[in-house]
Amino acid sequence: MRARRTSDGRGAGWDAGSVRGLRHHMQLTQAQLADALGVRQQTVSEWETGMYRPRGASGRLLTIVAERAGFAYEAGEP
Repeated sequence: MRARRTSDGRGAGWDAGSVRGLRHHMQLTQAQLADALGVRQQTVSEWETGMYRPRGASGRLLTIVAERAGFAYEAGEP
């Protein structure tokens, strides 16, 4: 699963599969990813079920983490 970077490069259009894919790529539990991002485990769960999408600082932080972890994502509109 790939996240899509917005055309202005400020963040990715993270969807449920992209968040889950990044977490699996990094071999982390939801709780571990939540701790690394400074959010609750429930928030990661809600992203992964599609209840909510990461936005703002969370989306930008996910993009930075993905780039550093070598997680592939493609440019485009969310």
